[in-house]
Amino acid sequence: MCMSLSERDLSVYLVVSDGLGNESCEGVKIIDVGSFKGRVNRILNAPRKVLKEAVSLGCDLYHLHDPELIPLGLKLLKLGKKVIFDAHEDFPKQMMAKPYLNPFLRRFLSVSFEVTERFLFSQFTAVIGATPSISRKFSKINDLSVNINNYPICDELDAGSSKRRVGRCVTYMGDISEVRGVEQLVDAMAYTEAIRLNLAGEFTSEVFKSRIKGNPNIDKATELGFLSRGDLREVLAKSSAGIVTFLRSPNHLESQPNKMFEYMSSGIPVIASDFPLWREIIEGNDCGLCVNPEKPKEIAESIQFLVDNPSAGLKMGQNGIQAVRDKYNWNIEERKLIRLYLRVLEAF
Repeated sequence: MCMSLSERDLSVYLVVSDGLGNESCEGVKIIDVGSFKGRVNRILNAPRKVLKEAVSLGCDLYHLHDPELIPLGLKLLKLGKKVIFDAHEDFPKQMMAKPYLNPFLRRFLSVSFEVTERFLFSQFTAVIGATPSISRKFSKINDLSVNINNYPICDELDAGSSKRRVGRCVTYMGDISEVRGVEQLVDAMAYTEAIRLNLAGEFTSEVFKSRIKGNPNIDKATELGFLSRGDLREVLAKSSAGIVTFLRSPNHLESQPNKMFEYMSSGIPVIASDFPLWREIIEGNDCGLCVNPEKPKEIAESIQFLVDNPSAGLKMGQNGIQAVRDKYNWNIEERKLIRLYLRVLEAF
């Protein structure tokens, strides 16, 4: 997104809190306000430093992604700045999927956030929804609400047919957490024959990590940790399928995980949860199989089929590449982003 804006001769600054220092990349100036240990410490202290840096930059337009930066955005609005908020999650629905909260508290927080966001998001200059369902919701709150999907860059993860050496393995990439169905996926490996599972990502909790480490099927998995885009391309080129079997939750049913489209763009078939929207994307483009994410045997059957039938997987993979090139790519979304920026900036 930042690179897309920079390519249009806009001065773009990315303010981060990773402790890696300031740098420039592809015309984007990256400003680091330092790292903060612990989630609570980061939420309480990082926004204050980000706000100070943001004000000092004196930009014409500010673009925020994280929910904890909403108060920062409201302060920038009071200073007369133009502020776009980019919503990647449906926060009230996301609250309903928190397993560590009891049902009453989940419901209370969800309703409270829903009421609060009606006021908060009406204040922003514009709101971007990362999925059609999020955009539909915000269009009733903010007159300038735009859907800009988080689709991949064409061919970024496609190693090409000459470098593709599909093996007896499948890959899951992303946060390794309970709500994303990783436990059921590892359980599924008990019902497969001579197949390995690649886990490319980081565990989101030590408790869940310990549980997975104690799973009797973990010996059929290879933990790869966080991978660079180049390394990920190589792993996918050797995989028979990409897995995105999130568990059923209000926030997942109408989500569009970018990993799904990245698998498609890499040329491998997708094994996805059988949510109506996901089924429409996967089966509608004949680029994979949909399963019940809570049934390990069903997941295993799809894995085994694609590993044992590489020609079927190859055809699905090619269909996925074509679908991304035709409609699920960043080039299309980039034009929507530029139009929004120009509209907001021309209003000065």
